[in-house]
Amino acid sequence: MSDVTGVILASGSKTRRAMFAAAGAAVEAVRPPVDEEALKDSLIAEGASPREIADALAELKAVAVSARHPGALVIGGDQVLVLGDRIISKARDRADATAKLKALSGNRHELLSAAVVALDGQPIWRHVDKARLDMRPLSDAFIEDYLDRMGDVAFESAGAYQLEGLGAQLFTRVEGDYFTILGLPLLPLLDLLRRYGQVPL
Repeated sequence: MSDVTGVILASGSKTRRAMFAAAGAAVEAVRPPVDEEALKDSLIAEGASPREIADALAELKAVAVSARHPGALVIGGDQVLVLGDRIISKARDRADATAKLKALSGNRHELLSAAVVALDGQPIWRHVDKARLDMRPLSDAFIEDYLDRMGDVAFESAGAYQLEGLGAQLFTRVEGDYFTILGLPLLPLLDLLRRYGQVPL
């Protein structure tokens, strides 16, 4: 375990980078060279479960970056939002964000956050966690005002919300780990990094 040369987060997500920084874990962020939407569409067409989709996408990112950075622990993460039997992806534009919020309004949905860690191009660890969120009924006027205030940030996460900001106003109840909702099962990841000597004990 002492041969590990560092930790890389295979992600372009500002939220995931901020989670590690706030926890005092030094990670380098590298955007993975993958077409995750194409794989996601393919897995959905094949009938894969939301858990399988989140895990597969996290592994794809981790392995792709790990193959180019030997010796580093590479963390890949992905999150899938499930409403009933539907998978809700990130909004493409304002109209799509509005439609997604209207679908989530007044309903309970689930977030599955997966993490896979790869070393020298091979996955060595994986974890999937789940949270449940109850969104309060939202009026059309509220949704429009909310999206005005969110701006392009609304397009950065599934469901067009970020719980750590204005998105907190959308919910009446949240069940699950806070970090899982933000996009990564951070606590199990930190435990793994400690075992590899990559964060302070």
